[in-house]
Amino acid sequence: MRPAIGTTRRTVLAGAAALGAAVTLPLTPTPGAAHAAAGDAAALRARWHTLLTGGPGLDLTDERIAAAVARTGKAATTAAKGLDPSRTDGLFEDLTSTTLSNHVTTSFKRLATIATAWAVPGTPQHGDTTVRDLLLAGVDWMLTNRYGPGHTRFDNDWDWEIGSALALNDASVLLYDALGADRLERITTAVRHYTPDPNLWRADRQIATGANRVWVSTVVAVNAVLRDDGDALGTVRDALSDVEGSGANSVLAFNDGTDGAAGTGEGFYADGSFLQHYKHPYNGGYGKELLNSLSRLLNLLAGTGWAVTDPALDNVRGWVVDGFDPLLVRGDVMASVCGREIARPSKQGHASAQTVVEAVLRLIPGFPGETGEVFTALVKQWIAEDTYRDFLTVTDPASLVAALRVLDSPVPARGPLVAHKQHPRMDKAAHHRPSFALGISAYSSRIYTYESIQNENLHGWHLSDGMVLLYTDDLGHYSEDYWPTVDPTRLPGTTVVAGRPADAAGQRTTSTADWAGGTALSGTTLGAYGMELRAYGSTLRALKSWFCLDDVIACVGSGIGADAGAVETVVENRKLRDPAAALLVDGAPAPAGTGWSARMDGVRWLHLEGTGGYVFPEPAGLRGLREDRTATWREINLKYGTDTPVTHPYLTLWHDHGDAPSGAGYFWLQAPAASAARTRRWAAAPPVELVSRSTAVHAVRRPSDGLLAANFWSAGTAQELTCDGPASVLVRPDGRTVTVALSDPTQLRSSVVLDLDLPGLTVVSADPGVRTTATGRGLRITADTAGLHGATLDLTLKRS
Repeated sequence: MRPAIGTTRRTVLAGAAALGAAVTLPLTPTPGAAHAAAGDAAALRARWHTLLTGGPGLDLTDERIAAAVARTGKAATTAAKGLDPSRTDGLFEDLTSTTLSNHVTTSFKRLATIATAWAVPGTPQHGDTTVRDLLLAGVDWMLTNRYGPGHTRFDNDWDWEIGSALALNDASVLLYDALGADRLERITTAVRHYTPDPNLWRADRQIATGANRVWVSTVVAVNAVLRDDGDALGTVRDALSDVEGSGANSVLAFNDGTDGAAGTGEGFYADGSFLQHYKHPYNGGYGKELLNSLSRLLNLLAGTGWAVTDPALDNVRGWVVDGFDPLLVRGDVMASVCGREIARPSKQGHASAQTVVEAVLRLIPGFPGETGEVFTALVKQWIAEDTYRDFLTVTDPASLVAALRVLDSPVPARGPLVAHKQHPRMDKAAHHRPSFALGISAYSSRIYTYESIQNENLHGWHLSDGMVLLYTDDLGHYSEDYWPTVDPTRLPGTTVVAGRPADAAGQRTTSTADWAGGTALSGTTLGAYGMELRAYGSTLRALKSWFCLDDVIACVGSGIGADAGAVETVVENRKLRDPAAALLVDGAPAPAGTGWSARMDGVRWLHLEGTGGYVFPEPAGLRGLREDRTATWREINLKYGTDTPVTHPYLTLWHDHGDAPSGAGYFWLQAPAASAARTRRWAAAPPVELVSRSTAVHAVRRPSDGLLAANFWSAGTAQELTCDGPASVLVRPDGRTVTVALSDPTQLRSSVVLDLDLPGLTVVSADPGVRTTATGRGLRITADTAGLHGATLDLTLKRS
């Protein structure tokens, strides 16, 4: 291949060769591959071939590798069903549409699946000439009848420029020696017809951003390898950094660098947030696919004249540590950041996590030293802690070989994550404790409600209306058909107007409210989070707070009102692992049979077996319901759903605020994974006390150490705290030390002024932009919050 000598690469990337030089090893090293000459097209094809197959040196005497090879063969057998190049209406009998573009992509994906088995030693298809000839005839059929310059595209651009092209490229690498020059020319010409430029995509040639840019770049790169075109590889390298656009849409740089002003703001942010389609949180969807494709591209280009040398490549560590690790829970991906993929039966939580693990495995060889060790420790932990879906028994041969090598390394696993992590750039929070994890999903003027395009995720109406997802030792809870069967009008944690909106109602809309976010105390599992809810399609308004204080989450609501409609706040909506799981109401068992429903008055505490406890320091009126819920995936996804009915048992608990309420509220303590005995004790002596539940401030205190947590919706006072406007604040005494953490969740204020009425305080340390002055009763804290986008500022004080 000819290197891209004399290309117009901007000097902004000059002198940063160290990172690119470090990325020198393919996923599965083969003799000489790591140091292949830059002009050796065959070596690059071999490298991509190894990414797809695991390479020629698979140890079939290892039972785990033999099983992975067997899975590859089985997948190919399934993919080949109905394959018939003599047909005139479609290559596959179930993929004959000329209006649904995913039929084209799926046809190519099936060919690539079969080609993979043909190329992997040990499969029934390996090296079989009949299989080879069938594959070649299949490729010819698609080029003649569906894909290429002579055909008009229809439906979704993604299928033509990305999905079909990726699969055809892979099949072509695998079949390269059997293609012949004429067929290879037809293939590469067809792909270039749809995807000629790694910077642009869609029929109207829009600027490609985020995952789409990496996908398009991958298509161009592999096509370039097939054509022996080094100049095209140079454009791919530059496209990752958006050299043509002066970096405005770089996929490597954090969007915070340009504040999204020059581009769309799509991609990763420094806090770990990932946005795609402008304002949709998407770490577990497009974000994981970006990481997956980029890991392959880096592997392909490593050690060549086109290696990525952009210093922003180092940001990948932040993506993994801040953007994926906090959003993974024992092999599941928090659904709040998976977008419309939650409505795909093939993308249930643990399947999505597999993609993340595979991507990081590919990255490890290219990030030697500390980053490589961090990635190794994470992968070891992720694989070990997912006891629901064993990664080693579901992944492909290449990733399995890499995983076994990592597991054999001396680097220890990271250990379970215990942390409180907030993502202000996408209005999400994650709370990890040893026995549970909890995710909170909000939206605001900055972030969309949910995504429902391509007839997918049709019932995602309340995914960001304060949804709280609890992850316990029931690792399959959000897999196994949760999303089609859960009542989408009563998602846990949400406050809603009862009723069923139209399919896709309110998707891709922002709120008129700015207040969403909170404060996290560094090095602890203490966090305050909240949102001002202004519901789509109704006059419903509510102020909602979650104070995550280690093993207790204090849930506070006020100002709940609507001009019309019955309003509810959902305490819990749990798919029951055991249909007869005991529900205790103030210690007395509720009926366990399906169909039970009740209005419960004066409730002090509840305990649901296998889930945890709920304490109501102010006796509450609640509604409860047990039901078997039956649905099909087609109901929430017309594109990829199936028509097979699925049924699961659920228990739902909610506050009924009545019709057209005004000024309603709530206060309860959620104790995930707590025993019934502990829940009873906490009901008698609540571990968190309510300080304020007004429309100015929500605040709670923990008596054991005096911790005070407050969300100020406007100027107000909560005991020793007085704030001049919207803010989120934590004050934690610890002996003679007092730590203060604060933020501006509206992301609009230039400063926050907080009076802390505690005498005898002196400053030990303070984040930049935090200043103090003495007052008659304590300290005035002034924090510069302009440009921080909701990030937390810390101040450490000492008592005299």
